[in-house]
Amino acid sequence: MSPTTSWTFDPAVLLGVFLIALLYGVGWRRARRPGERHPPPVWRLLLFAGGIVTILVALVSPLDSLGDQMMVMHMVQHMLLLDLAPILLILGLTKVLLRPVTRRFQAVERRAGPVAHPAFAVIFYAGLLWLWHVPEAYDLALRRPAVHALEHASLLLAGSLYWWHLLSPIRSRFRLQGMGAVVYMASTKLFVGALGMGLAFAPAALYPYYVHHARVWGISAADDQAVAGLIMAVEQSLVMGIALVVLFVRALTESEREQQRRERYELA
Repeated sequence: MSPTTSWTFDPAVLLGVFLIALLYGVGWRRARRPGERHPPPVWRLLLFAGGIVTILVALVSPLDSLGDQMMVMHMVQHMLLLDLAPILLILGLTKVLLRPVTRRFQAVERRAGPVAHPAFAVIFYAGLLWLWHVPEAYDLALRRPAVHALEHASLLLAGSLYWWHLLSPIRSRFRLQGMGAVVYMASTKLFVGALGMGLAFAPAALYPYYVHHARVWGISAADDQAVAGLIMAVEQSLVMGIALVVLFVRALTESEREQQRRERYELA
């Protein structure tokens, strides 16, 4: 059977993406006004635009319709929403862009209590992914559009909260540095990687929806599930490795700047 490919153009998705892009555009224009001391560079804009495109690819492009037919495509969709889109969106932000809302962010963080702690982000990220891969929940999301939309929204939210603790351009009470960032990432990615390996090496297909769905390209439900699990495990390993290298370089850069500041202070 050949796959059905179509663009969904979900109005709710398009409206949400438009509002996010509009808010960023207003902030970008303000931050680039003449006389601004630290205007955001163009590459930040390109990263944010990449995040917007990633969301559209995941939720509007044929990938969305393919996800209803093949688990491997559904897995790619989830990884885009959990990791790539949040990473690109957050890297597109700067202190100057967030200046009008920085105090509000900090106030929300203080009032959120345990929810603002990195430990909650780890539990929310890994726990939500495990929850949505319980066969009953997974099949329900595929059969009910409203539940499917909730699944996608929750994954994007969990990914954004998780990566915010690592990549946020503004300081918070729970700024992760050094080994804290390493433990934060390793604990999460190991939990999620274990889920991927469990799916890859499960003795049989776990999801009745795909078992009873007409097979695309002659791939069995068990093989489809195995490849999807491997994609999850490999993606988590790659993302963790790249992120740890970036965090290490950033830590070295910040350490060097701090040393230079101390030397200037001593010379003064």
